Amino acid sequence: MSWIVLVLSGALEAVWATALDKSEGLSRLWPSAVFFAALAVSMAGLSYALRDLPVGTAYAVWVGIGAILTVVYAMTTGAEALSVLKVVFLAMIVGGVVGLKLVH
Repeated sequence: MSWIVLVLSGALEAVWATALDKSEGLSRLWPSAVFFAALAVSMAGLSYALRDLPVGTAYAVWVGIGAILTVVYAMTTGAEALSVLKVVFLAMIVGGVVGLKLVH
């Protein structure tokens, strides 16, 4: 259960990071509200997962998932350019996250 919560919390990290960007310095109401809500739930999920998982592994997986999904979303929406090297490096992050799960 901790791994499922951790993965969902990592996905919410991408939500709050994107909402923070769209809030324009917390000056827009709805993106700011999404930011604070997603941040709170994401942190609560990470906290829950840390009951059963080592902090180094859980944090790396949480950040990795958030980073990957944030970049993929930005590339999908055209906010960030797509390149072969970016895809290679994202694949390396995915490999690291999967590796941490396998050695746990």
